[in-house]
Amino acid sequence: MHRLCAPLCVAAVAATIAALPPIGPLAAQPPFTLEQIRSYPYPNELTAAATGARIAWAFNEQGRRNVWVAAAPDWRARRLTDYEADDGQEISSLAMSPDGRWIVYVRGGDHGSNWDDSLPVNPTSQPTPPRVAIWSVPWTGGEPKLLAEGDEPVISPRGDVVAFVRDRSIWSVPIDGSAPAKKLFTARGDNGSPVWSPDASRLAFVSDRGTHSLIGIYTDERTPILWLAPSTSRDTHPRWSPDGRRLVFVRRPGAGGPPEPVLEQRPTPWAIWMADASTGQARPLWTSPNSLRGSFPTTHGGPNLHWAANGRIVFLSYMDGWPHLYSIAEDGGEPLLLTPGNYMAEHISLTPDRRFLVFAANAGADADDIDRRHIVRVAVDRAAPEVLTPGRGLEWSPVVTGDMQTVAFVSATAQRPPLPAVMPFGGGPARLVAADRLPADFPTEQLVVPRKVIYRAPDGLPIHAQLFMKQGSNGRRPAIVYVHGGPPRQMLLGWHYSDYYANAYALNQYLASRGYIVLSINYRLGIGYGYEFHNPPRAGPRGASEYQDVRAAGEFLRSLPEVDPQRIGIYGGSYGGYLTALALARDSALFAAGVDIHGVHDWTTERARPLLEPRVERAPDADEAIKAAWDSSPVSAIKTWRSPVLLIHGDDDRNVRFSQTVDLARRLHRAGVPFEELVIPDDTHHFMRHANWLKVDRATVEFFDRHLLAR
Repeated sequence: MHRLCAPLCVAAVAATIAALPPIGPLAAQPPFTLEQIRSYPYPNELTAAATGARIAWAFNEQGRRNVWVAAAPDWRARRLTDYEADDGQEISSLAMSPDGRWIVYVRGGDHGSNWDDSLPVNPTSQPTPPRVAIWSVPWTGGEPKLLAEGDEPVISPRGDVVAFVRDRSIWSVPIDGSAPAKKLFTARGDNGSPVWSPDASRLAFVSDRGTHSLIGIYTDERTPILWLAPSTSRDTHPRWSPDGRRLVFVRRPGAGGPPEPVLEQRPTPWAIWMADASTGQARPLWTSPNSLRGSFPTTHGGPNLHWAANGRIVFLSYMDGWPHLYSIAEDGGEPLLLTPGNYMAEHISLTPDRRFLVFAANAGADADDIDRRHIVRVAVDRAAPEVLTPGRGLEWSPVVTGDMQTVAFVSATAQRPPLPAVMPFGGGPARLVAADRLPADFPTEQLVVPRKVIYRAPDGLPIHAQLFMKQGSNGRRPAIVYVHGGPPRQMLLGWHYSDYYANAYALNQYLASRGYIVLSINYRLGIGYGYEFHNPPRAGPRGASEYQDVRAAGEFLRSLPEVDPQRIGIYGGSYGGYLTALALARDSALFAAGVDIHGVHDWTTERARPLLEPRVERAPDADEAIKAAWDSSPVSAIKTWRSPVLLIHGDDDRNVRFSQTVDLARRLHRAGVPFEELVIPDDTHHFMRHANWLKVDRATVEFFDRHLLAR
């Protein structure tokens, strides 16, 4: 373990060619295939039972998604379900009953979407589409039981009933499927986010009413719903006290008011309120500072609100410049900063005894740890965080078993893909779980270890990146800039904790194996480097200030003696697709070719649309904001777009509208810009089928081979 005794920081030093390690000879190795590098099993949804020492997770093995479990002391992995088709049906909301006897999960949907995430996904174009449904399966094995169509399942603390969301209402069903599901109540609004009371006698929930939202408590069919201090505010994230007598929740302003300036950065205030669970009366416990850093947090888990032991309320805030954990006494007072230092906390969970928080952080003694993730533990009532997994690996998604003896997490390195792992909670060596699921021909030893690079944008801001460069090649080579999406993401010095970006990491490794030099960049707007980096002025539709980091990446590659300056490409997905299109439109002289995967191309039909609607009141800078949105859009620079581009998009995309690519294609055609298309019918933004990911990756490589490698 490594104790964080002082703030962690990394000096932002401009990268130079001399700073890069020398390229040495490499023994000849047979090339690996795209199918091999994409054959890794990907674990997610890691969870633990509230008692005992049992864990469960979902494995995606080349599109075959199944539930797996393991238990102390041998931690032998065992598959519980038998889904054998690459059908694009994800497994989400995986949970275990408190006694570990049942595993509940949702199969279907696309829960990383911005809209329609609970609607069925049908990427195999079946005449009868699959449904989004809740299932349970016994720990001992057997046929999974269909509980009901629905989403957001939450297991009762007694382990006998599952509450869930369907048709904007809260329902319940026995966990063993012994009786049909029933609607618990009817209420106005979009009702969801159910949370059981500790004694399983009541359910708190959020009722979204459009301009505002309320928190209600349902008891039984004879008792009226109790609303907690109803107001015009937007109330969310209800959390019960351990004794079930009170709740805390988050309160933010409701919608409305006069239009405010669009291009101006303003705080987004929020507060934590305390409510009496018997009367509904509530009072503010803590109010955010009136500053940009004090704004409602937008990193993983949002406020990460927990009612912990010793009367402490835990939450996350950016108010000191980093996404850090704080705790405050349940009776009020000043919050205690639990995690001081220059690093972020995410994927946060409370231990079963409520005395500790475990989380992933870009923290550690190594200067390169700012571009990694390690597991950190901190008590809820004192600022003494400890890194449990120091080293050159990457770890995330920690959970502690019910007996408080083991912390389970997902572990990876720069060369080994992610796998579940366990280690003693008190410290000690970690061991991998299900390591035998990694295919025997996976090319672990042939993967390059990416090097940390820091280059500077024109305004002097240091930009972190990872350089993928195969050793032993002579002469100048083609190079590619990879641009992540989000944009609140961070690319790392190893395999990523998102399956979407694990695919990108695998593709960057494959491109490097073919002789390309790949630079994966962390442009401003991303996470991992503090509030100001995450929330820069005039970014996105307000001015695309982040584009200077992308162009500077191309210039950095052009300065390397190993790079052919005439053969620099660029690719990315989602927001990375947007920045790819912007790079090709503005700087075709620098970027010779690009692959734009489901990118945004016209901000005026997305973020700026409300400004174009007729209204008596308009934002004072509405015209300037509309112009900024247009000037920030790739379609505004079609006249200078010369480089060929491959456009890739699934037409059931629920994050970026497919019409964005349809419109760009028509504009490129009219302007005579060479472009190619790959449309994936009925698949989503996340390409739910493994076969479709292979199709996307193969098309990307073949396009760059024709336009860069062949030259």
